Amino acid sequence: MLEEVLSGIVLSGTGTVTGIFVAVAVSVGPAMSAMGRADYLRAHALLGKGYHPLMPILVNVVTLSGFALAWLAGPPGNILFPLASVLLIGVQAVSHLGNVPINRSLSTLAADGPWSDPRPLWRAWHRLRTGLAAVALAADTVAVLATR
Repeated sequence: MLEEVLSGIVLSGTGTVTGIFVAVAVSVGPAMSAMGRADYLRAHALLGKGYHPLMPILVNVVTLSGFALAWLAGPPGNILFPLASVLLIGVQAVSHLGNVPINRSLSTLAADGPWSDPRPLWRAWHRLRTGLAAVALAADTVAVLATR
């Protein structure tokens, strides 16, 4: 029973994280890239409030659930669940070392004057964490479907 509950948490959580990242990559990000600086800074401030602290908490819960499943699941889940959790640690690392510092720096920028546009670098970091999350989702899905 515990294995089934944790499997549900892992699948729904990893799917949610990946889905949010894909939505940002294909819709929110391009829309923000088309904005002028002042509108971009305002939109970024408003959007950021909705993602924190939800995303880090969700990723941590899913990561820990995957590691727990490593001890509960048979093959191939005993390998794939912790693999997915390691990939989600990568998601957290990219977020904290790449995206979050850029996000924090935006609050100090003025709506006019010289600046170095952070959007291309932010997008590159975001693509990396989206890819890591997608591979984690694939590993978790295979693990749930193939584990007895």
